[in-house]
Amino acid sequence: MRLYYEEINRAIEQLRDQDNVARPDGDQLRRMAEPYGVRTEFGNVNYSSTIRARSKDLSVMLGSDKVMQTDLNPDQKRIVRDLPETLKKVHRYLQHTPLVCTARTLGNNSEFAPHCTIYVSTHRKDSIRLPYMWYKTLFDPKHATGPELNLVYIPEWQEKDRQALVFPEIGVTYVLGTDYFGEAKKGFLRMSMWCARVRGMLGLHAGSKLIKTRTPDGKIKRYGVLLLGLTATGKTTHSAHTHYLDRPGEEVKLVQDDMVFLKDDGSALGSESGLFIKTDSLEDGSQPVLYEAAKSPATVFENVMVDYLGRVYMSDETLTGNGRAVVQREDLGGLASESINLPPVEELDKLLVCFITRRNTILPPLARLTPQQGAAAFMLGESVHTSGSNPALAGQSIRVVGTNPFIVGDEATEGNRFYEIISQHPDKVQCYQLNTGGVGELIELDERTGERKVLQEVDRVEISEMAAIFRGIVRGEIEWETDPTWNCEVPTKVEDVDLERFDPHRFYDQEQIDTFIRDLRAERIEYLESFTGLHPDIVAAAKP
Repeated sequence: MRLYYEEINRAIEQLRDQDNVARPDGDQLRRMAEPYGVRTEFGNVNYSSTIRARSKDLSVMLGSDKVMQTDLNPDQKRIVRDLPETLKKVHRYLQHTPLVCTARTLGNNSEFAPHCTIYVSTHRKDSIRLPYMWYKTLFDPKHATGPELNLVYIPEWQEKDRQALVFPEIGVTYVLGTDYFGEAKKGFLRMSMWCARVRGMLGLHAGSKLIKTRTPDGKIKRYGVLLLGLTATGKTTHSAHTHYLDRPGEEVKLVQDDMVFLKDDGSALGSESGLFIKTDSLEDGSQPVLYEAAKSPATVFENVMVDYLGRVYMSDETLTGNGRAVVQREDLGGLASESINLPPVEELDKLLVCFITRRNTILPPLARLTPQQGAAAFMLGESVHTSGSNPALAGQSIRVVGTNPFIVGDEATEGNRFYEIISQHPDKVQCYQLNTGGVGELIELDERTGERKVLQEVDRVEISEMAAIFRGIVRGEIEWETDPTWNCEVPTKVEDVDLERFDPHRFYDQEQIDTFIRDLRAERIEYLESFTGLHPDIVAAAKP
């Protein structure tokens, strides 16, 4: 791999001086990109990509044993086998194709702010929207403190050879054969997470916020919140929600939307200036702040339905269930905090770590966890596939460590590090599990085709109900009891939430409930025990 590193570093170094590389500023990028989009009724622009989700199964981590993937699918094995020839082709092509270079900073602090440079081939002229959207997502490069990260995009690469080659140890990613913007965003975040890990931090796929609230005894308390969740499970929704906290002195501030770097002191460094949000649920009135931000002239849409008159239909999924928008912090109507970084836990009353799952059978909408159970929830990463991760499997159950599909290296090490950090602050850190799915689903799988047939619909947890749950947590107004089934605390009363709606006995008989519990517990234990070196406390937390 060292020889490849030398070849790649040499190619990146040459790009800095090649005549075929243009370096337009932000205004120039906007003017160059807008002709390839559709002007909307809001005065902003919608772009359409050919590929409309991440190519997760065609992405490969490459390098030393610390980062190299071992559980490769057949396509990934082919990609690794063809790597020498692919690199030769890529590096030869980069000498000839027209390229646009844009440099930005990921983060805004004096400690860890990677300098991120994207090179996009504009052989296909409409590819100019990619560096433009990237420009809108991060900060001015003058704020960078390092390390140096580079991502090379060749959207016009042959579709049959579509792939993402990730070299975390030298901070380089090649994205070939896809024009989906999420590959750029996650490519840099993935490399940054590895660099943060080397520096003793823990990269989290998480939103963050600050909340001031007034408790029943009249005291004002200040909470930091981390919300971990897979794409399209509600992370952005609840990061950018006010939870209708409107008592005198109460305040909610969005700090970050998608990725933070957790330190030993419980502080969390932010990464982005723009929010890359899903648009499918913005029109129902449940997320007024995000909806108004999406209508700003500064917003950039991707793959959203726009008709011939420029009218926008954000919830229309005819083209894709993964319509997106890059919105700016300044368009959040005062909701965005001044800083993108959460302070250390000693400056807060508590840090609330919330694991957002989306399960549809028997899990309650809320559970309060011990540190060990919180670390287990981190490792389990229970949710469902969505249109943003794998459209073909949308709705099916999935487990992703840390609800973070961008971890580089050993996952047990990530879980142990998370447990180590939160255990340092037992009186300051409280973990919760939030189920944004619901209760009551029954699915039948066709043994021959694997198709899912819904026999009984789920009774879903509404966004307004989860907002009420957040409100109850921070105001200290929830009544709790110990659930003997899962050995954790669950609510018996939450104002503005009818908890009886989520009683499994409304949907299943006792035999079905016992089967769900037995199977889920066995799956969890088997899954946790599969990780070599995972702290025994974490495994024990899943056992009865």
